[in-house]
Amino acid sequence: MAANNFVDSRDFARIARAIHYIEAHFREQPRLADIASHAGLSEFHFNRLFRRWAGVTPKQYLAFVTGNAAKGALLTQPSVLDAAYSVGLSGPGRLHDLIVTLDAMTPGELKLLGRGTVIRYGFSDTPFGRALMATTTRGVCHLAFVEAGKEKSAVRELQEQWPDATLEQDDAHALNLARQIWAGEGKSGLQVSVGGTNFQLKVWQALVDLGGQARTTYTALADAIGLRSGARAVGNAVGVNPVGWLIPCHTVLRKDGSLGGYHWGEERKRAMLAWKSIPAVAQNM
Repeated sequence: MAANNFVDSRDFARIARAIHYIEAHFREQPRLADIASHAGLSEFHFNRLFRRWAGVTPKQYLAFVTGNAAKGALLTQPSVLDAAYSVGLSGPGRLHDLIVTLDAMTPGELKLLGRGTVIRYGFSDTPFGRALMATTTRGVCHLAFVEAGKEKSAVRELQEQWPDATLEQDDAHALNLARQIWAGEGKSGLQVSVGGTNFQLKVWQALVDLGGQARTTYTALADAIGLRSGARAVGNAVGVNPVGWLIPCHTVLRKDGSLGGYHWGEERKRAMLAWKSIPAVAQNM
């Protein structure tokens, strides 16, 4: 197990492939050996890894997926995961009742481009792979998932967003933040401090309000901000969300229930939605 209690990036990629495989092949009721082979692991190693990540075994997750399909939700839903959500088995999940408060930066602060601001940033493993996280004294200002070998470009992107800020690397701080977010350690609330247009901020606030507890849609977000015909514009604002997971853009689906795109990859989005449904798995076994 990694020192920070999260699976490493390679392990997460295997889990994401396994979740996709289970959803695509549940009708065949694949054996553990088949799922493990798809993930590139032995049965024993894969079973332990999946349980450490999910809190349930692959067999239990397969039973959850199969059971929801049997309820007939698939008649109206395009995927097994969407069907599970449609019958109300999702919930706050493993967010550990984390309360996220969105704090908008002022126009004056944005104009300064970070001048006089110290941004503490660092890398940490998370349940969804490696992430770059950054904070100011006002809260979390950046959370992005990073593929192996892309760490330097991720830091350059952060610096480009705040060209006049002073960046200080603190991986221990990032690890503590990851533990607070995904393991429920420390405080039960987090402040997110971001800059954007008034429209973007409205969309991100609606995401925190609607997407923090369950899935939502671009249309629902547009309705929430009083712009019924603005689903496309809402989608653009969702796509530039600077703080992954805490501003939960992964919970936004298309109107037909399909996953849609995701800045950090659809496999990661699928795994995030599955991870949030896992407490319901345990409760309904």
